[in-house]
Amino acid sequence: MKLDGNIGIEIRGADEKAALLEKSGYDGVWTSELSHDPFFPLIKAIDATSDIQIGTNIAVAFARNPMIIANIGWDLQDYSEGRFILGLGTQIKPHITKRFGMPWTKPVAQMREFIEAVRAIWTAWETGEPLKFEGDVYRHTLMTPAFTPPPLKHGRPPIYLAAVGPAMVKLAARVADGYLCHGFVTDEYLRDVSIPAFLSELEKAGRTRDEVEIALPAFTVVGDTDEELENSAKGVRAQMSFYGSTPAYKVVLDHHGWEDAHLELNKLSKQGEWEKMSNVITDEILEKFAAIGTAEEAAQQLVDRFGDMIDRVAYFGNLTNDPDRIKDVRKILGK
Repeated sequence: MKLDGNIGIEIRGADEKAALLEKSGYDGVWTSELSHDPFFPLIKAIDATSDIQIGTNIAVAFARNPMIIANIGWDLQDYSEGRFILGLGTQIKPHITKRFGMPWTKPVAQMREFIEAVRAIWTAWETGEPLKFEGDVYRHTLMTPAFTPPPLKHGRPPIYLAAVGPAMVKLAARVADGYLCHGFVTDEYLRDVSIPAFLSELEKAGRTRDEVEIALPAFTVVGDTDEELENSAKGVRAQMSFYGSTPAYKVVLDHHGWEDAHLELNKLSKQGEWEKMSNVITDEILEKFAAIGTAEEAAQQLVDRFGDMIDRVAYFGNLTNDPDRIKDVRKILGK
């Protein structure tokens, strides 16, 4: 498995974090879309590195439109000299319609159309052919020389798609270059639900497993002392409680018989009781979702749980930036 790190969500400090991760031996760095735009920190990360891959895990597709994403993807691929990965996700309906004020139709069909539109725009830029994409949600039928960027020297950036439910997983198998597993997932859910749907759809689409990379941002509770483990667990519980409160991720809790946990988390989130939500994540739930222990122990747990299913893993939470320990972690991961 490749090993990826996270450089956070802020522009300030993104260069130092990316440089440290590259020096420490990581294969890639990711940003996420939370309270800041996920693309701006990557510019600083590119400037501070030379070989490491950089990407979004994820950028919210439906908060933008295909033309905007096509431009951003093209520019970052050019500026990074071929190191950019465009990771997209849907977010959920309330955020898209109420926070971003953008359209929400049928998310799987809309996402397929979104990706097809981005690629149609790229094709127009590459070939000079007239742009004519007409879908149910997106229409792009105008492109003039003044708005056509120079050709890419390193090819198009790959598009990775985040998916949890079987329908979106199947779409990733059909149209994406990579499948981004959600961090709020267990090895059992992947093995029982997601991966079978993914492999079946790959076969139907006439694609092979090596055509689509599978990446997982894994929850890790890492420390060398009890105090360090406790501090790490606190942050992971908070993030897990946020995800667990969302109906879109209820299916994972349901798979393990923890329906009541979702109901309680959802209720607390509607009441604005964000701090209380972490208490719903019991030790049993935490241990099912997160790899817990030293950096080396957590890496071994990730291999044991996911080693036959995924191609690259990113830590969600602290791992280590000690180059010597990263060498040991990479050996464990099979690198």
